[in-house]
Amino acid sequence: MTAQQPSAKRPPIALTCGEPAGVGPELAIKAAHLMQGRVPFFWIGDPRHLPVGTPFAEITDPAQTYDVPTGILPVLCHEFVAPAEPGEANLNNAQGVIDVIARAAELVQSGHASAMCTAPINKKILKDGADFAYPGHTEFLAHLGGTDHVVMMLACPELRVVPTTIHIALADVPAQFTPDLLEQTIRITAADLARHWGITAPRIAIAGLNPHAGEGGAMGHEELDWMIPLLNKLRAQGFDLKGPMPPDTMFHSKARKAYDVAICAYHDQALIPIKTIDFDGGVNVTLGLPFIRTSPDHGTAMDIAGQGIANPTSLIAALNMAWDMATRSAPNISA
Repeated sequence: MTAQQPSAKRPPIALTCGEPAGVGPELAIKAAHLMQGRVPFFWIGDPRHLPVGTPFAEITDPAQTYDVPTGILPVLCHEFVAPAEPGEANLNNAQGVIDVIARAAELVQSGHASAMCTAPINKKILKDGADFAYPGHTEFLAHLGGTDHVVMMLACPELRVVPTTIHIALADVPAQFTPDLLEQTIRITAADLARHWGITAPRIAIAGLNPHAGEGGAMGHEELDWMIPLLNKLRAQGFDLKGPMPPDTMFHSKARKAYDVAICAYHDQALIPIKTIDFDGGVNVTLGLPFIRTSPDHGTAMDIAGQGIANPTSLIAALNMAWDMATRSAPNISA
């Protein structure tokens, strides 16, 4: 996931502030310092929410990112209602967090940014403070992008995983995990691996819903009843699909070499292996959008906010991946 050197003709990445009382603001400062201009990005948020005494430079246009000295965070100011106290979320700032996400999406879609990278949000705070109607970032971005279905992928150098169902209770998974949803997920995943990673014929592993992939019907019937027929239909159309595979044996190092991405039935089936393999370096990527979006694969970490100990590894990986994806898939835009 090493980023390529920036081109002055390519718009920078828009980094949203996320929850102002979480670790997002301090991670933005750390990333700017550690990356030393290797990836051009600017932060959208209220400068009052940045750690006191840290260096930043206000800009009024994303293109001015390239004029900011190396190691200094460029800030596109977005005024919030209230200041932020690390670790103490303020409901009055909830709408500002939502507006920053929408602003970043608009900048990418208008060509003023090459991609957007989102700092973590506190979904309960957004719901309580601004009636946020979406389960999370992914669903809100689908709305902003005007698309009916998107796919959440988690990626690190050793593994890419996709949960077919995302932010729902485990008890609801069997009803929501349908042939249509799995087929949509496979098609979107394959298309974006080709578009953004240059993998024109991706090898896709499909995890079974049940333990041991149902074990011939002894532990569940979804694999026999519809998963195998669906995968056979898609294989006949040219998809390189493996499975349904037993979920407990498909993530060890030798098994991972046989596929480019693993599509799982539900959230934890996908996220447990990648967070075990690379807890700090995982990146959340939204596939199926008309723009590029990445995010660090961690939460707001309110318990350590403001202490200066938050690890910027995942944010740096997310910025690197966003830039690499933009470099491969987007044309240069003249300055």
